[in-house]
Amino acid sequence: MQVRIEGMHCQACVQRVSKAIQRVEGARVEQIEVGSAVVATDPSREGAVLDAIRKSGYEPSKVE
Repeated sequence: MQVRIEGMHCQACVQRVSKAIQRVEGARVEQIEVGSAVVATDPSREGAVLDAIRKSGYEPSKVE
């Protein structure tokens, strides 16, 4: 799943989002950089990943 993430401005933001995603059972960060992430997860867990990113203070949107 590709995710665009608004509000990420620095490496500390990247680390915060990465940790939030890793806390979601069954989710694995494949690539992350300022403004976006690629996450490997079961489609049924995508909502949980997006919620985890929101709870860490950023606004995610899934890229189709």
